[in-house]
Amino acid sequence: MGEDAFRVEARVMEALPNGTFLAELANGHRLTAFVERRHKRFFAGVRAGDSVKLQLTPYDLSVGRILVERNERI
Repeated sequence: MGEDAFRVEARVMEALPNGTFLAELANGHRLTAFVERRHKRFFAGVRAGDSVKLQLTPYDLSVGRILVERNERI
């Protein structure tokens, strides 16, 4: 993801295998979110309900990269 990528807030809905998550944006759009391999140890505690910041590319809005985790569960 390069210069065209943009950042959005999302909420983790479900943890999937291999460090991937189902996330939902504020507008209701659901997508697959992942953590880069080198950062997986920092995001080991991500659970359903966590608020995260995602980086999306305009070319594929169905997949996003998790940048920041916030421990605010609702």
